[in-house]
Amino acid sequence: MFTQKKIAKALLAMTGLALFGCDTGAAGETLHEGPVSFSSVTSGFFSQQKNLRKWGAPVVADLDQDGWPDVILNDHGFGLRVLWNNEGEYGAPFDLLMGDSHGVSVADFDRDGALEVIVARGGGSGTNARNSIIYRVDNKRNFERLADFPEPLVNMRGRTVQFADIDHDGAADLLNFAFPSKEKRGESENYLYRSAQDGTLELAGRLDAKVRGDGQRTLITDFDRDGNQDLLLYGNGPVSLHHGKGNFQFEDVTSRQLPRKYKGVTSAVEIDFDNDGDFDIVLSRANEFESGETFYDEESGNWGFYVRREGFEFDLKLGDVLDLVNYQSPWPHRKIYIGESSYQYQFPGETHSGKTLKLVNSDSLGWPDGRAEQGLYAGYIGNQKWRIAGDVWSPTSGVVQGLTQNPTPGAELTRAALSVVLLENRNGTFVDISEDAGLDVPLNSTGAVVADLDNDGYQDLFLVQRGNLVTPTESVIYLNGGNGKFQRTRGHKIVSGELAAWGLGGVALDFNKDGKMDLLFGNERGKWHLFENHSQTTGKQLTLDLAEYSVSGTTALDGIVKISACGQNQIRRVGTSGAGYERSFNRFVHFGLGNCGEPVQLEATWTNGAKVVRSIDSVSDRPQPLLVEN
Repeated sequence: MFTQKKIAKALLAMTGLALFGCDTGAAGETLHEGPVSFSSVTSGFFSQQKNLRKWGAPVVADLDQDGWPDVILNDHGFGLRVLWNNEGEYGAPFDLLMGDSHGVSVADFDRDGALEVIVARGGGSGTNARNSIIYRVDNKRNFERLADFPEPLVNMRGRTVQFADIDHDGAADLLNFAFPSKEKRGESENYLYRSAQDGTLELAGRLDAKVRGDGQRTLITDFDRDGNQDLLLYGNGPVSLHHGKGNFQFEDVTSRQLPRKYKGVTSAVEIDFDNDGDFDIVLSRANEFESGETFYDEESGNWGFYVRREGFEFDLKLGDVLDLVNYQSPWPHRKIYIGESSYQYQFPGETHSGKTLKLVNSDSLGWPDGRAEQGLYAGYIGNQKWRIAGDVWSPTSGVVQGLTQNPTPGAELTRAALSVVLLENRNGTFVDISEDAGLDVPLNSTGAVVADLDNDGYQDLFLVQRGNLVTPTESVIYLNGGNGKFQRTRGHKIVSGELAAWGLGGVALDFNKDGKMDLLFGNERGKWHLFENHSQTTGKQLTLDLAEYSVSGTTALDGIVKISACGQNQIRRVGTSGAGYERSFNRFVHFGLGNCGEPVQLEATWTNGAKVVRSIDSVSDRPQPLLVEN
C-alpha cells in the first residue's frame, strides 16, 4: 500500500523538487536547483524493452549517412541491435548479430565511402575463442558481413575493439584487445592492426600492457599534444597510461604521468574542463557488488541479493506468497526448483530476460534433502517463512518484495562509495584536483559522460549511478561553473525505476537535432534509457556536421576540432566518449556558446596533418570556407 509519505518520497525522487532552495546529497554535499531538465523517451523501442544483461556503453554513428545519429546497443549474450534514427524517432530495433558479443566500433577503415562495424565476440569463458567480425553498411540500411582477411584477425576472448588512426596516414587502424588466455602464459593479447592499402587490416604490433581479467577498457587520448595517440587502460586492477611513440609503439608511463594507480575505475573520458586547450581526464569509479551482498529498503519492503560462484541460502519471512522481481542467472544456471520435490518451474516463453515470479505456499511446500542441480531453489518452510538457496557460478540477482524486516542484517557491506576523479593536465603530467573541483564525493558511478548540457560553453558531467538493487536510481549531473568548480544539480529528473538492476555506461547525443545534448545509458540486467534535454535556459550552440569539413580519403576519427569565439576557446576529439570496450563515430560535434553571438573561428586538424579553417556564423550555422591546407 502506498502511504502519503511514500507517494511524497516517490514524487521527490522523480521531480528532484524540494521545499527549499537547496538540498543535501552524499556526505552532506549541497545540491542546487539547476537549469537542466530531462524527460524519459517512452516511445518506439524504449516502450517495448525487457530487463536484459548489457555490455559496455551505447555506440553512436550515422550508419546510413542520412544526417541523423543512429545507435548500436549490446544486450550481452542476447544480441547486438541497431536503432535507426528516423528523423528524431527510434523505432523497432534491427538485429545485427545474435549471441555473445562484446566491444563494437565504427569507421570507414578501407576508405570506400561506406562505414564498417566491427564486433568483438565473446569466447565462452575461454572455451570458444573466436575472431572479431566486420560488417559493411550502405545508405539503404543493408548490412554485409565481410569475409575474413587472407590473414584473419586473431581468435581470442574478445573484449575491446576501437578504430583509431595510429600511424597518422588518414586511415582508421584498429585496437583489438582480448581477455587474457591462460594458454598464452602472460603473452600480450592486445593486438594493433594497421589499415593496409588493399583494404584489409594487418597485424602491426602489440601493446605490452599487463592486464588482468576485464582490464582492456581503453581511453584514446593525447596527453602531451605531440600528435601521437596515447592509451589509458583500466578495468580490473589499477589504471595504466601508455605514451604513443609512433609506428605502433607505446611506452608505459604510468608512474611518471599519473599521481597514483587508481582502482575501481568504471569509465574514463577526456574533458577540457577549463578550456585551456589540453585534454584533462575524468575517471568514474564504483565498488562492484560482492557475492552474498544484500540490500534492504525498509520503506518499500524490497530486499535484493547478489551471488556468484558459490552456494547461498536465505530465509525470508513473507507469508503465503513469494514475489520475486527481475530474477536473473545466466545460462546454464537460471533454472528454478520448487518445494520439497524440487520440481522445475516452467518459464512461459523465452528465458534470457529477467523474470518476475509469484509463488504461493500451497504449490511450494517443503524443502529438499539436497540440491542436486545448480540453480535457484525456493520453498515454503512454515511459520510464514520461505527459503531461497542455490549453488551458482554465473552472477545471480533478484529482488523479493513484501518483507517487513531485513532478513540479512549486516550483509549489506559498509564499504565507502568511491568518488569521481578529475585529473588536470598540466604540461603532460596529470594532477588530481577532484577535491578542489568539488567532485571528491562518494558516489559509486559506473559511467561518466561529458557534454555541455546547458550550452554555456563549458563541458558538464553526467554520471550513471550503480544503485542498490532495491530502490529507483537517480543519476547525477555536475554542471561546470567555468571557474574550475563543478556543482551538483537537482531537478534534472533522470531516474531509472527498474529493480534488481544497476547502472552501466552512457553516451551523449543530440538525437532529435534541436541543439541540446540528450543522454542515453543502460542498466545492467535492466533497460536502455533515453532522456531528452528539455532545458529552457540554455545558451546558444553550434553543432558541426563533419561531413561538411572532411578531407577526401581521410578519417575524421581522432581529429581535433577547435573553435574560438567571444574570447573563449574550446576543443573536442572526434570519437571520444566514456565507453571503454567500444568506440562511437558521431559525425556531429556539439559546442555550447553561452550568450556569444559573434562568428566562430573553426580549426579542424585531422590525423594525417590535413587542416580545415573556417569562419562560421554562430546564429545561422552557415559555413564560409576560408582555407583548406593539405
